[in-house]
Amino acid sequence: MTIDDLKAVAAKEIGAEIYALITELFPICRSITGDGFRQTMTLLQQHIPLKIHEVPSGTNVFDWVVPKEWNIKDAYVKNAQGEKVIDFQKSNLHVLNYSLPVNKVVSLQELKEHLFTLPDHPDWIPYKTSYYKENWGFCLSHNTLMALEEGDYEVFVDATLEAGSLTYGELYLKGEVADEVLISCHGCHPSLANDNLSGIGLATILAKTLQTVPHRLSYRFVFIPGTIGAITWLSINEANVDKIKHGLVITGVGDAGKITYKKSRRADTDIDRAVAHVLKHCGQTYDIIDFYPYGYDERQYCSPGFNLPVGCFMRTPYGQYPEYHTSADNLTFIQPESLNDSFSKLLATLNILENNHTYLNLSPKCEPQLGKRGLYSSIGANELALLWVLNLSDGSNNLLDIAESSDIEFTAIQSAAQLLSMHKLLEHSHIPAKILAKEGLN
Repeated sequence: MTIDDLKAVAAKEIGAEIYALITELFPICRSITGDGFRQTMTLLQQHIPLKIHEVPSGTNVFDWVVPKEWNIKDAYVKNAQGEKVIDFQKSNLHVLNYSLPVNKVVSLQELKEHLFTLPDHPDWIPYKTSYYKENWGFCLSHNTLMALEEGDYEVFVDATLEAGSLTYGELYLKGEVADEVLISCHGCHPSLANDNLSGIGLATILAKTLQTVPHRLSYRFVFIPGTIGAITWLSINEANVDKIKHGLVITGVGDAGKITYKKSRRADTDIDRAVAHVLKHCGQTYDIIDFYPYGYDERQYCSPGFNLPVGCFMRTPYGQYPEYHTSADNLTFIQPESLNDSFSKLLATLNILENNHTYLNLSPKCEPQLGKRGLYSSIGANELALLWVLNLSDGSNNLLDIAESSDIEFTAIQSAAQLLSMHKLLEHSHIPAKILAKEGLN
């Protein structure tokens, strides 16, 4: 991936394309298993050559077991007049996700034991699940609950919970080297635009984009159900995770909040440094937070038995915006501009990973005369960047090291290195900088 590739992609209105995909996916009732997740993966296959995997229910994955498969056709609650006061067809959030099938008449008192609302936001429907504890239930606005009258109610959930499989999608894009960048996102939520669909949409278009440009690194995209999906994927792929050199969990990238990056458990990996560098030089406010063992699937990738270099890229963190896990996380809550901004910053991060080479100065005794080579007058050349690259290119520093030391944006350092290489003043060091430093070869 070159600077020109990066600029060409960044110039496109990627945010609008991501938003269009999210809009198409929004109506589907997804869960950690079932046909809703499969339908979502099938739609993604229209954009990228995704490979679909099925893992049978009952499969042991570390300390967990792949659960039974859940599918739902319809659900409602009718009052004594036969009117639907809760209707799955109007919002798939109305049903407790993984609700057991039920078909009976109950009193209002019994019904209330299976209802979930948000009193602080009385017009919103909450998103609730019961994946690992069998139950039936409905979610509704608190105003609707307050309007329910005493009497009997017909409760109907046309769902199945039986042996099946867990579905996930995977795409591998081979690069010049086997070192992998893992891009992971969860796809198990129903109609929630930011938490779930923004990550899916961005990751899909990112994969689609990377197919069109040359890349040195290999990329592995996984679209999985939250928690159990990452655990299952890691269990199946345990023997190969050592190829993962950088990784990102992508979620919640469509809201209007500032970018937040949660560092990997190791805290100082190349992906941590690359994201931090991009954010530092973006000219906008941002947050970088330390790893903690809660949140999204980074906590599985960063569990001590794996400790992979995987961070979490998001905007407003989960639970820190009131719309989180509610019907208010809809298509009006996310913005194409925010999606475009998230995409551009991720692309800039990948550019660093792709081009973070180590060089050797071929004229290390005093500064080479740049003027006679026309470098001081080169259009767009950053003279200070040229001097920093020459001075620190002793085999012990890569370009990101130089960018951090000089406090100059990476692409300027990258351009300087390319220019100096063209004039035979630099050459690639094929021995990693850390080995050079360790063995005293620099």
